[in-house]
Amino acid sequence: MASSSSSFLLAAVALAALFAVGSCGNELTLTIGKDSSSTKLSLITNIAISEVSVKPKGATDFSDDLKESPANTFTFDSKEPIKGPISFRFAAKAGGYRVVDDVIPADFKAGAVYKTGEQV
Repeated sequence: MASSSSSFLLAAVALAALFAVGSCGNELTLTIGKDSSSTKLSLITNIAISEVSVKPKGATDFSDDLKESPANTFTFDSKEPIKGPISFRFAAKAGGYRVVDDVIPADFKAGAVYKTGEQV
């Protein structure tokens, strides 16, 4: 009987693990918009998020929230050339903020896609 109980418990644990993995959020990715330039950074996210800000190399703090244009597209305009690596901050659904340091490299180009490693 112990073998039957152990098998049932093992099956229940395996099913719970599969459910936990399957219910994880999607990984947030950032695509550099085609209209980006040395002074304009357009970021397109694959998931709806809010309160997005960036911190280019050399900045002491994060920018004010980026302007959201069409859904999931955020724009950062600068008077100075934007230098990478660039850190990224956004409001999480569960509350609070998440920061991804140096997610956009110094040599970023329009059309490039960067994975943040953040599940949302």
